[in-house]
Amino acid sequence: MSFTPFKLLSMRGKTKVLHMSWIAFFISFVIWFNHASLLVLIQQDLGISETQIEILLLLNVALTIPARVITGMLVDRFGAKISYSVLLAVCSIPCFMFAMAENFTELAWSRFLLGFIGAGFVVGVRIIGDWFPASQVGTAEGIYAGWGNFGSAVAAIFLPGLAFYFGAEHGWRSAIALTGVIALIYSVIYYFSVENLPPEIAALKTRRPMAMEVTSIRDLFLYMLSLVPLYATISLLAWKLSTPATPVLTDGWNLAIHAVVWLLFLIHVFQLVNNNADRLSQPIASIHHYQYRQVFILAIAYLVTFGSKLAVLSMLPMFFFKTFNETQGTSMLDAGFLASSFVVTNVIARPAGGWLSDKIGRKLSLYLFVAGLAGGYWLMAMISPQWSITITVAVTLLCSIFMQAAEGAIFAFVPLVKRAITGEVAGIVGAYGNAGAIVYLILLTFVSTSQFFLILGLSCFLLLGLIYYLEEPKNYITEIMPDGSLLKIALD
Repeated sequence: MSFTPFKLLSMRGKTKVLHMSWIAFFISFVIWFNHASLLVLIQQDLGISETQIEILLLLNVALTIPARVITGMLVDRFGAKISYSVLLAVCSIPCFMFAMAENFTELAWSRFLLGFIGAGFVVGVRIIGDWFPASQVGTAEGIYAGWGNFGSAVAAIFLPGLAFYFGAEHGWRSAIALTGVIALIYSVIYYFSVENLPPEIAALKTRRPMAMEVTSIRDLFLYMLSLVPLYATISLLAWKLSTPATPVLTDGWNLAIHAVVWLLFLIHVFQLVNNNADRLSQPIASIHHYQYRQVFILAIAYLVTFGSKLAVLSMLPMFFFKTFNETQGTSMLDAGFLASSFVVTNVIARPAGGWLSDKIGRKLSLYLFVAGLAGGYWLMAMISPQWSITITVAVTLLCSIFMQAAEGAIFAFVPLVKRAITGEVAGIVGAYGNAGAIVYLILLTFVSTSQFFLILGLSCFLLLGLIYYLEEPKNYITEIMPDGSLLKIALD
């Protein structure tokens, strides 16, 4: 199977798909975090409390956990073209709802629903994995995610200024509504600009089951075990929102949510077992084998890296504002600029992480980046009002570089676990990232910010031991031809 060279400036073939997809992801991240740098304005306009702000931060990442799992299944069944287009169009609705909210309840519901747009990442991972060979997929996935993630930095940098342009009192509404308009328009553009598969493999027939297929009994049990933290995190969030400190849910609603969450877990497990029972009762050809352990370790790695990033990204503007407002006169607008330094390196660092994975190996790269991230978080734990802005930004940038590069290395693995289920693998790994964000944000309500950063560094250090059990992925895929025969395709 031959592949054309990687020409980044081209707008044809696989490179066009890459550019159209990272722009879609960029827009989804602008919308997902369009509130973070505007929270002070929203608080002043609607009179919401600090506790209610904490609740909004939690709700913003809550729905993304099931959304990424569900979207992973849907993109494997229906393709990225329709999946991304529908996601952007539908999620523009809660974006408009948030812009028009008149009280905390309306803010909370619309923010919760907007969490679904975080699932867009999974769609792009699948289509990029289909269009690029193994020797380029790390770089391509890094560019897709890195340039797309930059949307949160753009939101932090430009939305406060845009809000003041529209009017200091209510301008935040117009700024947020504008991001919804952009998503709605681009949903149409994306649909008419990409194809799900390159011509070389467009005719291949891939089975798309209703639940992920595993290749051993041990992997089946490991998969079931790996689902527990995802559902447990949603239960944890429900508990947090029913405590006296954040009394959003009554005891009755809290119990009802727990019951529904674990009922859905049982249904998920039943579908998984039912889908795999017949297959596992007989020998499975080695050509179809893959290790679910790979998926589980990558999921934990993304929980630590991306999960901590979402948590830090959510709290950093307010943290910088409170830390430097009195000593250095930092305004909320300035704090947004400072916080953007935590993600601005996405443009280079995440593609570089994927590129280095392609060159020196995915496992070694991940080791190096996670170790650097641990050190970066421990440095951030030392930030105080006496620090200069220059040193603060330098430390934030250093931490960010290692984090984005680690994420790039993780998703250099994902498309090579098993191509036919790349969407589902990305869904599970991505969902763990959001589960990590919820766990870390809840943790933040119990500890100081310096303790919070120290705990993040410790979790990175512990992750290093788990990475030892990862294996370098194979550089080929197996496809089912229209006549039912099997074909092994080299990806280098």
